[in-house]
Amino acid sequence: MPLLLILPPLAAVLIWSGNMTINQLTVGAIAPSSIAFLRWVLALGVLSPFVLPAVWRHRQALKREWPKLAFLGLLGMAMWQGLAYVAAETTSATNMGILAATVPLLTVLLSALILGEAPTLGGVLGGLVALLGVAVLLGHGDPLSLLALEVSPGDTLMVAAATCYALYGVMLKRWPMALPPWVMLYVQACFATLLLLPSYLLGPMTPVDGGNVWLIIYAGIPASIVTTFLWMRAIRQIGASKASIFLNLMPLFSALIAMALLGERLAYWHLLGGALTLCGVVMAQTLTQPLRRNVASNG
Repeated sequence: MPLLLILPPLAAVLIWSGNMTINQLTVGAIAPSSIAFLRWVLALGVLSPFVLPAVWRHRQALKREWPKLAFLGLLGMAMWQGLAYVAAETTSATNMGILAATVPLLTVLLSALILGEAPTLGGVLGGLVALLGVAVLLGHGDPLSLLALEVSPGDTLMVAAATCYALYGVMLKRWPMALPPWVMLYVQACFATLLLLPSYLLGPMTPVDGGNVWLIIYAGIPASIVTTFLWMRAIRQIGASKASIFLNLMPLFSALIAMALLGERLAYWHLLGGALTLCGVVMAQTLTQPLRRNVASNG
Protein backbone atom coordinates (compact mmCIF):
# COMPACT_ATOMS: atom_id res chain seq x y z
CA MET A 1 0.00 0.00 0.00
CA PRO A 2 1.49 3.43 -0.96
CA LEU A 3 2.72 5.53 1.96
CA LEU A 4 0.33 8.38 1.17
CA LEU A 5 -2.62 6.01 1.66
CA ILE A 6 -1.23 4.69 4.94
CA LEU A 7 -0.67 8.08 6.56
CA PRO A 8 -4.32 9.18 7.13
CA PRO A 9 -5.50 6.08 9.05
CA LEU A 10 -2.16 5.78 10.84
CA ALA A 11 -2.31 9.42 11.98
CA ALA A 12 -5.94 9.05 13.08
CA VAL A 13 -5.17 5.99 15.23
CA LEU A 14 -2.10 7.72 16.70
CA ILE A 15 -4.22 10.73 17.73
CA TRP A 16 -6.91 8.45 19.18
CA SER A 17 -4.23 6.57 21.13
CA GLY A 18 -2.92 9.86 22.47
CA ASN A 19 -6.44 10.65 23.60
CA MET A 20 -6.29 7.60 25.89
CA THR A 21 -3.46 9.35 27.72
CA ILE A 22 -5.39 12.62 27.65
CA ASN A 23 -8.22 10.76 29.37
CA GLN A 24 -5.83 9.88 32.19
CA LEU A 25 -4.51 13.44 32.45
CA THR A 26 -8.05 14.76 32.90
CA VAL A 27 -8.36 12.90 36.21
CA GLY A 28 -8.16 15.58 38.90
CA ALA A 29 -7.79 18.37 36.34
CA ILE A 30 -11.33 18.50 34.95
CA ALA A 31 -14.53 16.59 35.68
CA PRO A 32 -15.54 13.95 33.09
CA SER A 33 -18.89 15.65 32.57
CA SER A 34 -17.15 18.97 31.90
CA ILE A 35 -14.62 17.83 29.29
CA ALA A 36 -17.14 15.52 27.59
CA PHE A 37 -19.42 18.54 27.05
CA LEU A 38 -16.84 21.28 26.44
CA ARG A 39 -14.92 19.33 23.78
CA TRP A 40 -17.99 19.28 21.53
CA VAL A 41 -18.79 22.92 22.27
CA LEU A 42 -15.29 23.74 21.04
CA ALA A 43 -15.60 21.44 18.02
CA LEU A 44 -18.93 23.00 17.03
CA GLY A 45 -17.47 26.48 17.44
CA VAL A 46 -14.66 25.63 15.04
CA LEU A 47 -16.87 23.81 12.51
CA SER A 48 -19.88 26.15 12.45
CA PRO A 49 -18.53 28.81 10.05
CA PHE A 50 -17.61 26.12 7.52
CA VAL A 51 -20.44 23.61 7.86
CA LEU A 52 -23.56 25.63 8.78
CA PRO A 53 -24.25 26.76 5.19
CA ALA A 54 -24.32 23.12 4.06
CA VAL A 55 -26.52 22.19 7.03
CA TRP A 56 -29.02 24.85 5.95
CA ARG A 57 -29.02 23.59 2.37
CA HIS A 58 -29.85 20.06 3.56
CA ARG A 59 -32.46 21.13 6.14
CA GLN A 60 -35.29 19.19 4.47
CA ALA A 61 -33.37 15.91 4.61
CA LEU A 62 -32.33 16.66 8.20
CA LYS A 63 -36.00 17.05 9.21
CA ARG A 64 -36.56 13.46 8.12
CA GLU A 65 -33.36 11.99 9.51
CA TRP A 66 -32.92 13.83 12.81
CA PRO A 67 -34.07 10.94 15.10
CA LYS A 68 -31.44 8.67 13.58
CA LEU A 69 -28.77 11.36 13.83
CA ALA A 70 -29.71 12.00 17.46
CA PHE A 71 -29.29 8.30 18.31
CA LEU A 72 -25.98 8.17 16.44
CA GLY A 73 -24.80 11.27 18.30
CA LEU A 74 -25.71 9.60 21.59
CA LEU A 75 -23.77 6.42 20.78
CA GLY A 76 -20.73 7.68 18.87
CA MET A 77 -20.06 11.03 20.49
CA ALA A 78 -21.76 11.29 23.88
CA MET A 79 -21.50 7.71 25.21
CA TRP A 80 -18.24 6.55 23.55
CA GLN A 81 -15.98 9.27 24.87
CA GLY A 82 -18.12 10.27 27.84
CA LEU A 83 -17.84 6.79 29.32
CA ALA A 84 -14.11 6.76 28.56
CA TYR A 85 -13.53 9.91 30.64
CA VAL A 86 -15.26 8.30 33.62
CA ALA A 87 -13.40 5.02 33.02
CA ALA A 88 -10.05 6.84 33.16
CA GLU A 89 -10.57 7.44 36.88
CA THR A 90 -10.23 3.74 37.72
CA THR A 91 -8.22 2.14 34.91
CA SER A 92 -5.01 2.78 32.96
CA ALA A 93 -4.43 4.27 29.52
CA THR A 94 -2.86 0.96 28.46
CA ASN A 95 -6.00 -0.98 29.43
CA MET A 96 -8.17 1.58 27.68
CA GLY A 97 -6.17 1.24 24.47
CA ILE A 98 -6.42 -2.55 24.48
CA LEU A 99 -10.16 -2.52 25.18
CA ALA A 100 -10.79 0.17 22.56
CA ALA A 101 -9.09 -2.08 20.00
CA THR A 102 -11.95 -4.56 20.37
CA VAL A 103 -14.26 -2.19 18.46
CA PRO A 104 -13.67 -3.92 15.06
CA LEU A 105 -14.40 -7.32 16.60
CA LEU A 106 -17.52 -6.08 18.36
CA THR A 107 -18.59 -4.55 15.06
CA VAL A 108 -18.36 -7.98 13.40
CA LEU A 109 -20.49 -9.54 16.13
CA LEU A 110 -23.11 -6.78 16.17
CA SER A 111 -23.28 -6.82 12.36
CA ALA A 112 -24.24 -10.49 12.51
CA LEU A 113 -26.93 -9.79 15.12
CA ILE A 114 -28.39 -6.55 13.74
CA LEU A 115 -27.67 -6.61 10.01
CA GLY A 116 -28.05 -10.35 9.58
CA GLU A 117 -24.59 -10.69 8.08
CA ALA A 118 -23.44 -14.30 8.09
CA PRO A 119 -20.85 -14.94 10.83
CA THR A 120 -17.43 -15.82 9.52
CA LEU A 121 -14.88 -18.38 10.62
CA GLY A 122 -12.64 -15.55 11.81
CA GLY A 123 -15.54 -13.85 13.57
CA VAL A 124 -16.26 -16.92 15.69
CA LEU A 125 -12.69 -18.11 16.36
CA GLY A 126 -11.34 -14.58 16.61
CA GLY A 127 -14.13 -13.65 18.99
CA LEU A 128 -13.24 -16.49 21.34
CA VAL A 129 -9.52 -15.65 21.26
CA ALA A 130 -10.17 -11.93 21.81
CA LEU A 131 -12.62 -12.71 24.62
CA LEU A 132 -9.90 -14.73 26.34
CA GLY A 133 -7.49 -11.82 25.88
CA VAL A 134 -9.95 -9.36 27.42
CA ALA A 135 -10.54 -11.78 30.33
CA VAL A 136 -6.76 -12.00 30.94
CA LEU A 137 -6.53 -8.22 30.87
CA LEU A 138 -9.53 -7.52 33.10
CA GLY A 139 -8.48 -10.23 35.54
CA HIS A 140 -4.88 -8.91 35.70
CA GLY A 141 -3.58 -12.25 34.51
CA ASP A 142 -6.20 -14.34 36.31
CA PRO A 143 -9.34 -14.73 34.16
CA LEU A 144 -11.01 -16.76 36.93
CA SER A 145 -11.07 -13.63 39.09
CA LEU A 146 -13.91 -12.43 36.86
CA LEU A 147 -16.08 -15.06 38.53
CA ALA A 148 -15.58 -13.16 41.78
CA LEU A 149 -16.34 -9.87 39.97
CA GLU A 150 -12.83 -8.58 40.68
CA VAL A 151 -12.86 -6.18 37.77
CA SER A 152 -12.19 -2.45 38.02
CA PRO A 153 -15.18 -0.20 37.26
CA GLY A 154 -13.08 1.60 34.66
CA ASP A 155 -12.46 -1.56 32.66
CA THR A 156 -16.19 -2.35 32.68
CA LEU A 157 -17.04 1.16 31.53
CA MET A 158 -14.47 0.93 28.75
CA VAL A 159 -16.03 -2.30 27.49
CA ALA A 160 -19.40 -0.51 27.48
CA ALA A 161 -17.84 2.45 25.62
CA ALA A 162 -16.33 0.17 22.97
CA THR A 163 -19.69 -1.56 22.54
CA CYS A 164 -21.40 1.81 22.02
CA TYR A 165 -18.88 2.79 19.33
CA ALA A 166 -19.19 -0.57 17.59
CA LEU A 167 -22.98 -0.21 17.60
CA TYR A 168 -22.53 3.30 16.21
CA GLY A 169 -20.64 1.92 13.21
CA VAL A 170 -23.24 -0.79 12.62
CA MET A 171 -26.15 1.66 12.77
CA LEU A 172 -24.34 3.99 10.36
CA LYS A 173 -24.30 1.10 7.90
CA ARG A 174 -27.92 0.19 8.59
CA TRP A 175 -29.11 3.78 8.14
CA PRO A 176 -27.54 5.13 4.93
CA MET A 177 -28.39 8.81 4.51
CA ALA A 178 -28.06 11.07 1.50
CA LEU A 179 -26.13 13.68 3.46
CA PRO A 180 -22.52 14.93 3.18
CA PRO A 181 -20.22 13.42 5.85
CA TRP A 182 -19.43 16.77 7.47
CA VAL A 183 -23.13 17.64 7.73
CA MET A 184 -23.80 14.29 9.42
CA LEU A 185 -20.88 14.82 11.79
CA TYR A 186 -21.98 18.36 12.66
CA VAL A 187 -25.60 17.46 13.40
CA GLN A 188 -24.56 14.42 15.45
CA ALA A 189 -22.22 16.67 17.44
CA CYS A 190 -25.09 19.11 18.04
CA PHE A 191 -27.27 16.33 19.47
CA ALA A 192 -24.37 14.97 21.53
CA THR A 193 -23.82 18.43 23.02
CA LEU A 194 -27.50 18.71 23.94
CA LEU A 195 -27.52 15.22 25.44
CA LEU A 196 -24.38 15.96 27.49
CA LEU A 197 -25.70 19.31 28.75
CA PRO A 198 -27.73 17.93 31.71
CA SER A 199 -24.76 16.00 33.14
CA TYR A 200 -22.58 19.08 32.65
CA LEU A 201 -25.03 21.28 34.55
CA LEU A 202 -25.63 18.70 37.30
CA GLY A 203 -22.03 17.56 37.65
CA PRO A 204 -19.09 19.50 39.04
CA MET A 205 -18.66 22.31 36.51
CA THR A 206 -14.88 22.56 36.49
CA PRO A 207 -13.67 26.06 35.57
CA VAL A 208 -11.51 26.26 32.46
CA ASP A 209 -7.98 27.35 33.38
CA GLY A 210 -4.41 27.11 32.17
CA GLY A 211 -4.10 23.60 33.60
CA ASN A 212 -6.96 22.01 31.67
CA VAL A 213 -7.63 24.20 28.64
CA TRP A 214 -5.08 22.30 26.53
CA LEU A 215 -6.81 19.01 27.42
CA ILE A 216 -10.09 20.43 26.06
CA ILE A 217 -8.33 21.73 22.94
CA TYR A 218 -6.76 18.33 22.21
CA ALA A 219 -10.03 16.50 22.79
CA GLY A 220 -12.07 19.04 20.81
CA ILE A 221 -9.89 19.61 17.75
CA PRO A 222 -7.33 16.83 17.04
CA ALA A 223 -9.32 14.00 18.68
CA SER A 224 -12.70 15.14 17.31
CA ILE A 225 -12.28 17.13 14.09
CA VAL A 226 -8.87 16.12 12.71
CA THR A 227 -9.39 12.39 13.30
CA THR A 228 -12.82 12.54 11.67
CA PHE A 229 -11.35 14.18 8.56
CA LEU A 230 -8.47 11.68 8.43
CA TRP A 231 -10.75 8.68 8.98
CA MET A 232 -13.24 9.77 6.32
CA ARG A 233 -10.33 10.25 3.92
CA ALA A 234 -8.94 6.80 4.79
CA ILE A 235 -12.30 5.11 4.22
CA ARG A 236 -12.68 6.91 0.89
CA GLN A 237 -9.17 5.91 -0.24
CA ILE A 238 -8.75 2.34 1.01
CA GLY A 239 -12.18 1.28 2.26
CA ALA A 240 -13.65 0.75 5.72
CA SER A 241 -12.38 -2.81 6.18
CA LYS A 242 -8.73 -2.00 5.42
CA ALA A 243 -8.90 1.21 7.45
CA SER A 244 -10.27 -0.61 10.51
CA ILE A 245 -7.21 -2.88 10.52
CA PHE A 246 -5.15 0.12 11.66
CA LEU A 247 -7.19 0.18 14.89
CA ASN A 248 -5.21 -2.91 15.87
CA LEU A 249 -2.24 -0.60 16.47
CA MET A 250 -4.09 1.29 19.21
CA PRO A 251 -2.94 -0.94 22.10
CA LEU A 252 0.71 -0.56 21.05
CA PHE A 253 0.48 3.21 20.52
CA SER A 254 -1.52 3.72 23.75
CA ALA A 255 1.00 1.72 25.79
CA LEU A 256 4.01 3.55 24.33
CA ILE A 257 2.47 7.00 24.88
CA ALA A 258 1.38 6.09 28.41
CA MET A 259 4.87 4.81 29.24
CA ALA A 260 6.46 8.00 27.90
CA LEU A 261 4.08 10.55 29.43
CA LEU A 262 2.47 8.84 32.42
CA GLY A 263 5.22 6.45 33.51
CA GLU A 264 2.88 3.45 33.24
CA ARG A 265 4.63 0.09 33.35
CA LEU A 266 3.69 -2.90 31.27
CA ALA A 267 2.83 -6.08 33.19
CA TYR A 268 2.82 -9.55 31.69
CA TRP A 269 -0.98 -9.56 31.56
CA HIS A 270 -0.93 -6.41 29.40
CA LEU A 271 1.30 -8.18 26.88
CA LEU A 272 -0.60 -11.49 27.01
CA GLY A 273 -4.07 -9.95 27.02
CA GLY A 274 -3.15 -7.43 24.34
CA ALA A 275 -1.58 -10.10 22.11
CA LEU A 276 -4.61 -12.39 22.39
CA THR A 277 -7.02 -9.53 21.73
CA LEU A 278 -4.98 -8.38 18.76
CA CYS A 279 -4.84 -11.91 17.33
CA GLY A 280 -8.59 -12.26 17.72
CA VAL A 281 -9.29 -8.99 15.94
CA VAL A 282 -6.90 -9.86 13.10
CA MET A 283 -8.53 -13.28 12.73
CA ALA A 284 -11.96 -11.67 12.58
CA GLN A 285 -10.84 -9.38 9.77
CA THR A 286 -8.82 -11.84 7.71
CA LEU A 287 -10.68 -15.17 7.97
CA THR A 288 -13.75 -13.91 6.17
CA GLN A 289 -15.20 -17.19 4.87
CA PRO A 290 -18.90 -17.32 5.92
CA LEU A 291 -19.74 -20.25 8.15
CA ARG A 292 -23.17 -20.50 6.54
CA ARG A 293 -21.56 -21.60 3.28
CA ASN A 294 -19.65 -24.34 5.11
CA VAL A 295 -22.85 -25.63 6.70
CA ALA A 296 -24.62 -25.67 3.32
CA SER A 297 -21.78 -27.50 1.57
CA ASN A 298 -21.55 -30.11 4.33
CA GLY A 299 -25.28 -30.68 4.22
